[in-house]
Amino acid sequence: MKKLRNYLFVPLLAGILVLTAAMSGTAVQAKPHHSQGHDLVLLQNVPQSTDQFEDGTLQLTPLHVYKDGHFVKPAARLQWTSTNRRVASVSRDGVVKMTGKPGASTILVRDGRLTDRVLVIAKPVKNSGKQHGKFSLSYEVKKMHGKQYDLVPNAIRGMTLEEKVGQMLMPDFRTMNGKNVTELTPEIEALVKKHHLGGVILFRENVVTTEQTARLVADYQKASEKYGLLMSIDQEGGIVTRLQSGTDMPGNMALGAARSEELAHQVGQAIGEELHALGINMNFAPSFDINNNPDNPVIGVRSFSEDPELTAKLGVAYTNGLQGTGTSGTAKHFPGHGDTAVDSHLGLPEVPYDKERLKQVELYPFQQAMDAGVDAIMTAHVTFPKIDGTTVISKKDGTEITLPATLSHKVLTELMREEMGYEGLITTDALNMGAIVEHFGPVDAVIRAVQAGTDLVLMPVGLESVADGLLGAVRSGDISEQRIEQSVERILSLKLKRGIVKEELPAPIESVIANAEKTVGSDAHKQVEREVAEKSVTLVKNESVLPLVPEATDKIAVVGSSYIDDLYTSVKKRHTNTVLIKTGEPLTDEQYAQLADVSAIIAGTTTSTVAGRAPSHPQMQMVNGLMAKTDVPVIAVGVRNPYDIMAYPEVDAYLAQYSFRSASFDAAASAIFGEISPQGKLPVTIPDPSGGTLYPFGHGLTYDN
Repeated sequence: MKKLRNYLFVPLLAGILVLTAAMSGTAVQAKPHHSQGHDLVLLQNVPQSTDQFEDGTLQLTPLHVYKDGHFVKPAARLQWTSTNRRVASVSRDGVVKMTGKPGASTILVRDGRLTDRVLVIAKPVKNSGKQHGKFSLSYEVKKMHGKQYDLVPNAIRGMTLEEKVGQMLMPDFRTMNGKNVTELTPEIEALVKKHHLGGVILFRENVVTTEQTARLVADYQKASEKYGLLMSIDQEGGIVTRLQSGTDMPGNMALGAARSEELAHQVGQAIGEELHALGINMNFAPSFDINNNPDNPVIGVRSFSEDPELTAKLGVAYTNGLQGTGTSGTAKHFPGHGDTAVDSHLGLPEVPYDKERLKQVELYPFQQAMDAGVDAIMTAHVTFPKIDGTTVISKKDGTEITLPATLSHKVLTELMREEMGYEGLITTDALNMGAIVEHFGPVDAVIRAVQAGTDLVLMPVGLESVADGLLGAVRSGDISEQRIEQSVERILSLKLKRGIVKEELPAPIESVIANAEKTVGSDAHKQVEREVAEKSVTLVKNESVLPLVPEATDKIAVVGSSYIDDLYTSVKKRHTNTVLIKTGEPLTDEQYAQLADVSAIIAGTTTSTVAGRAPSHPQMQMVNGLMAKTDVPVIAVGVRNPYDIMAYPEVDAYLAQYSFRSASFDAAASAIFGEISPQGKLPVTIPDPSGGTLYPFGHGLTYDN
């Protein structure tokens, strides 16, 4: 009997010692493992893991770690034990549930002779008081410590140079052999394996339905041999929306007009939930660019605003919502693409300001994003001669050009890493864009980007030649292998942080699809979409004509070209006696005759360029003609950019809706008919043609003023 008591006392004493060390903040040393070809560790013990309890529940993730350092999620169901079930229980699938009682428990996982453990603690919250006789509790995971948890350096030591370079490559496979890639082909699977790809970016051509997208993403992950893939996409919302079956959020400038950090967080969260359900784990969003140039042809409504502080607050809120779902966010386009008048898809823009001005304006939101823990930052194909005036000879025409930020060591390493203190992942913008590939060539551009400090090479032109070019640059000494390993360390660290790990036995695709279909385009997400649209629509001008309160017999005309069918549909829902005149040019006499008995005209205009909003543009001549040749109120709706009123400043009423998505047309129509009172405030200044201000930042009317 005495021997039995001693047998029970030893593990009890060990548990007390572990708990005491944990409560005192001392590192808990795990037992060394005895590998049988592989080891067993819990992801939550890995330094990069940031997993925390959610509503008292935590999913633990076991990993098999092999001799070459690579790690996978095991296929076999393992044995789980809680040493203190009064405090925490654990399911057969490794789900820990806290009971609501204070204390600690060691959660053990076993795979044959291999074991690992993690400590979970429930602490009373100081000064929380009692609620119904109970103290509030906070829950935390206490990591074990040991060399076996240094997965990233151990993995890098076991990787070939080809595998290291492959982790840095993120190509797109939009089309192949003249067809959109909506399923993984043997040819693409072979490329994933041959080049040991670290990730793939998806586009609208690839993501048609929820079921098809979930299958495509799952098949990509199966094709990866050792490490999970970063499956990325540009799902910003607004004009950059890739999912064809997802929720169509109105976009960043609509959020800027709504002025709500809570809504920005909800939008990021909804987008993140939809991507995560599909298996897409990285979003190249949001844009932290400041749209302080109304002539910008590529950013525009992708920006939250022209104000650095508002842009930073909304961008951080969006990012926190997104990353809270386990989906990586990306702040783009560093150091800032807002104050440009050239589209970097086509040419090489320049931002002429010095560092002090950039720190106050363009760089401010990025610094806030870094401080808030954004997972990645995307570079801009824009020159900043006051930061890096290095010139090179263009391969396009032999002229001397300034080195763009994407290829600049001074911008990416000296400014972003050293001065601003960013430690996360750096990705290039697409390297197939004209600003880069035309001036530098596909291989030289990639080598320069890596030398500058980028980690992810996005959409290189010619995967085979680029991979060979990078390998050659390392072997020749133009790029050190240490430099490559720095990037691989950041890539693998991000994958572990977000739980992006190769699975020996993935979840059944049917269950993945079922969950995705519940999440993607859900009613809850559609409600967020509607709320943003309604709170963003901005009444810029109103000469006492809105809201419209027509009689049933009154006829209303909707006139315009781009997206005018959507505006017409939303108006007709609210007033049946509505007619459509579809034109993007001044009306003909026959068309004017159709307006003889109307009581009001609603004109929709859509612009994205300076030329498009010029008074001489046919679309704008159409609106001004309506004002000159009819004697009824003309109400204009700026469908995309809010600047359209610059071309027709004498219009009777003008609303900006910032988006051509359905919810935004419904919101504008609701405002026109007084179903809602406009609440939006201009997130940008609308200048007048002489260089003054037509309407200032923050301007916005309601029906109460």
